[in-house]
Amino acid sequence: MSRSKFASSLLLLSLWVTAPVAYPEAVDATSGPKAANVDTRRLLAAGDDEANWLSYGRTYDEQRFSPLTAINDKNIGKLGLQWSADMDTARGQEATPIVVDGVLYISTAWSMVKAFDAATGKPLWSYDPQVPREKLVEVCCDAVNRGVAVYNGKVFVGTLAGHVIALDAATGKVVWDTQSIPEGAHMAITGAPRIVKGKVLIGAAGSEYFTRGYLAAFDAETGKEAWRFYTVPGDPSKPFEGKHLEAAAKTWSGEYWKYGGGGTVWDSITYDPVTDLVYFGTANAEPWNPGVRNTTDGDNLYTASIVAIRPDTGEYVWHYQETPEDRWDYDSNQQIIAADLKIGGQMRRVVMHAPKNGFFYVLDAKTGKFISGTPFAKVSWASGLDPVTGRPNVNPEAKYDVTGEAVTVYPGAYGAHTWHPMSYSPETGLVYIPANQTAGTFASHAEEWVPGEVGMQTGVDFSVGAMPADIEERESWQKKTTGELLAWDPIARSARWSVQHPGPANGGTLSTAGNLVFQGTAGGEFRAYAADTGKQLWSFATQTGVAAGPATYSVNGRQYVAVLAGWGTLWDLFAGVLAPASGRVPNVSRLLVFALDGKAELPPLSPNSLAVLDPPPVAGEPEQVAEGAWSFHNSCSICHGDAAVAGVLVPDLRLSATLNNPELWQKIVHDGILKDRGMVAWSANMTPEQIENIRLYVIKRANEDRALELQPPI
Repeated sequence: MSRSKFASSLLLLSLWVTAPVAYPEAVDATSGPKAANVDTRRLLAAGDDEANWLSYGRTYDEQRFSPLTAINDKNIGKLGLQWSADMDTARGQEATPIVVDGVLYISTAWSMVKAFDAATGKPLWSYDPQVPREKLVEVCCDAVNRGVAVYNGKVFVGTLAGHVIALDAATGKVVWDTQSIPEGAHMAITGAPRIVKGKVLIGAAGSEYFTRGYLAAFDAETGKEAWRFYTVPGDPSKPFEGKHLEAAAKTWSGEYWKYGGGGTVWDSITYDPVTDLVYFGTANAEPWNPGVRNTTDGDNLYTASIVAIRPDTGEYVWHYQETPEDRWDYDSNQQIIAADLKIGGQMRRVVMHAPKNGFFYVLDAKTGKFISGTPFAKVSWASGLDPVTGRPNVNPEAKYDVTGEAVTVYPGAYGAHTWHPMSYSPETGLVYIPANQTAGTFASHAEEWVPGEVGMQTGVDFSVGAMPADIEERESWQKKTTGELLAWDPIARSARWSVQHPGPANGGTLSTAGNLVFQGTAGGEFRAYAADTGKQLWSFATQTGVAAGPATYSVNGRQYVAVLAGWGTLWDLFAGVLAPASGRVPNVSRLLVFALDGKAELPPLSPNSLAVLDPPPVAGEPEQVAEGAWSFHNSCSICHGDAAVAGVLVPDLRLSATLNNPELWQKIVHDGILKDRGMVAWSANMTPEQIENIRLYVIKRANEDRALELQPPI
């Protein structure tokens, strides 16, 4: 569907709640044997099903390891593109394909779902939930979706508008639709659902918008809610929804519930049949700044934690908090892997986790007891972990809310490892982590900050750490801001090998019994490495960055490797001044499928013209420009880049022809005349005066950077 057609079909969120939704018909519907013939028995036995990729991490334990060996370290040089499919959206692509009996299912940006013949690439059907473009105002990090789930002839997807939808796997037609997020909540679903014992498990994102986190379960046949586990306590004047929340409330202070609390479950969900427990990670507390949400010190449970519950009832079993009283946005939503490891001479069932905060954790899967925690990236916010409890020893200077001073820490809010999936090979005993070396500057908002006025509700002033118009400083930060494919030994607690990337935000990993590890790069390659040594064995030029996790499967005995390409993840949106470290590749949303002796080719890219900065003269009073800088960095920068220097996914505002046209600038930003292209109206969030001040700031910044471009090379 073209973007121009979206304008006529946008629906107000309130209508989604109170009235039936008219769904578009699926296209190219198929018929024949029951599609997605997957039940609980088959999901439990997925480890022995070499041909298929039945769930997000292939198996319940989320190891992302395949026993297939037809493609291996000896013949990988013969791997070629078998088929590809362009996506009808230019936003980011983060989904892992699901493959069942020769049919491949993916979700794309804007929560759209597509089905293909897994061997030939023939489109079977497509579905578009027609998410209102206004949802982008309430989403931290693009209109992405990380995947679907399949069960009993149905395909399940969570939408950016907060709905859980079941589709007929053969036709793509809607079977049921349930709203998951609370009415009026500034929440969105970007993660992939999981199916456990006939229930669809899903959380929601939104810990920057005064929301209360939860994990919910819905009956896979009817869509009826079975249970809902809240991760943070609500208003203490009302009954708590469980004893675990009564205990958690003792770790909060002040009127915390008025800010929602945060702790959203926006990605990781793992079911372990061995322990019969569901493990999930929780996001940051809200606001980020403890000086806003707390009146006294407190751990703020269960934010930045791993939580274990019973899948039948949602009953709390244990938790482990990785970052108490988190103030740096150190979400623990990264993938959780369950495995058997030999520790201290004994086999133990464990969960392994590499969250944003930079420590690799190994916990007892049954009890949550801390086994080990070791830095896998540069860490400066803490000096280490207590060897018994694993509690971090926080460096006093990292508490910007206490010192009143800005502080730069490793990792930054982007994290040492974010949502990009890691994998574990039981053959090598290694975890393959898409790691990052990134720093971030944190400072409290001025005392006059009023919650709810502008953008994300963090209590942090991002303008303090904005990149200056200085070539030497940019280059210095680029050298310190890198990526890494890390082969981590969880028993030896050290890296076996690593591959350096020039920039962060590289793709998720897949490991196979063919002694291979696959990973895409932000710079436009899809690579294969030897799993035991890290030697690069193969590469394919993807024409665009790759962030998603790959999958592998076989049809009629032939093995395939599939990955969604199209960068558009948070780093590309935000860190425009550092993006060239990985190379400025365009964003091309496309599904790529490889096989031995594949001969397909990608169409050539259109030549890109080199844009030249030619802004109007600096205008406005210094106070206006300063206010515009604050508003930009605490709202607009998430999409339009640090210091107004954009990545490749959205337009660079420094080049905008509207900079010299304040009336047209207001129509775009305030009125939303370009909402069909993703630039929705900000009239509910900003005044015309604030919007004009942002224009004045961008003009100033464009002139500063133009002066840089006119300087002779260093």
